Amino acid sequence: MQPALSFEQAPPISVPYRFFLTAPVFGAVAGLVLAWFGPVALQSRWSPGALAMTHLIVVDFMLQAMCGSLLQFVAVVAGNNIWRPHLVASLVHPMITAGAVFLATAFLLEQPILFLVAALVFAAALGLFLTVMAIALLRTPARGMSIHILRLAVFGLLVTVALGATLAVTLGLQADAATTWSLLAMINVHVAWGLAGWALMLVIGVSILVVPMFQLTPAYPDWMTRALPAGLFLILCLWSLQLFAPKDTVQAWQSGVALAGMLLAGAYAITTLWLQSRRRRRLTDATFILWRVAMLSLLAFAMSWVIFDLVPQLGDHSRAPLWLGVLALPGVFLSVITGMLYKIMPFLNWLHLQQQGGSAIPPPNMKQMIPEASMRRQMWLHITALGLLLAAVLWPALASTAGLAFFASCIWLEWNLIGAARVYARFRDKIRAAAVAQHGTPPI
Repeated sequence: MQPALSFEQAPPISVPYRFFLTAPVFGAVAGLVLAWFGPVALQSRWSPGALAMTHLIVVDFMLQAMCGSLLQFVAVVAGNNIWRPHLVASLVHPMITAGAVFLATAFLLEQPILFLVAALVFAAALGLFLTVMAIALLRTPARGMSIHILRLAVFGLLVTVALGATLAVTLGLQADAATTWSLLAMINVHVAWGLAGWALMLVIGVSILVVPMFQLTPAYPDWMTRALPAGLFLILCLWSLQLFAPKDTVQAWQSGVALAGMLLAGAYAITTLWLQSRRRRRLTDATFILWRVAMLSLLAFAMSWVIFDLVPQLGDHSRAPLWLGVLALPGVFLSVITGMLYKIMPFLNWLHLQQQGGSAIPPPNMKQMIPEASMRRQMWLHITALGLLLAAVLWPALASTAGLAFFASCIWLEWNLIGAARVYARFRDKIRAAAVAQHGTPPI
């Protein structure tokens, strides 16, 4: 049983919007980095360009959008006011933005001091964010699997941040991480918790509510909503044991743990695609197609991982991790985020304008917030950029073209989101002007 949604608990619209409107900008910067470095960026996952692009996408595009969504989603799903959301957003948002700039610059310029600055900024920003989220989720009277999964996702972010800060300090101090943990093991565990324990767990928690709601599909099976997050969490805990196990014993069980994780991810993707095939409304919009792209990318990611594990000649190639990274980041997570932004921003516009204007000045239809044609064209450009990025991993000569396509896709997304924000501002001003004319004071 899922909790009832409490839209009256939604924070001010400026709280999520500052995160949403910032996120695509850094995706565009990541595209420019690839266009500038070209094939050099795709030599391996350890190249400065690849590391900078990855973290621009993960710690600013994804993290910004997901933090903004959580501030909105937790308040509505948990039915409990988040502590000082405007203050929290005002502090967390600029610090995340600054931290991402420091971190990406540190990778590009290979400056140790910038890793230390980035670690400090992220620790402060996400320490505050995680504390506020944990209090809201632990104190809520609401029950349901969504609340449980959101708690796991917040814990996943905590582990990701802790390991990421440790890695950044290690790089900043140029310390010998092998005295405590293997540096590669730390990176592997950090990536796993970031992608699966935080990002995928949050997508799962959100999807069991929003996929049936927005796409008019049947509900996810109860057994899956219970088994999937628990199984994923268990697999991540087992994967993390490589930090403590002797190096010569890790490989014996690491492949089995990874295979179990890929089976879970594949089962989730297949179930979501199956539910989409049974939707009540046959018309498809940009959000529906982007979710389908995300689930197909997740399925391709799981299959690719298994193939790389079974065929070491492929898995040991320097560009194999880049192939997986493109499928996971632009393929799965940016597709989901883009699709959800195309639903969330129009809905928040309508909700807040309806609360302010009531029946006197009805808000525009949600479909009027962002033109459907513009969303579809941006969606196809995103899909084209994804295809070019995958092709560039195989043929690095396409790297600059892929980077420019990805840049253009992110800029178009930003333009569409700015358009939605302008619609909100225009109708909000109309409501205030009408209230002043009638009562002498604008609505609060």
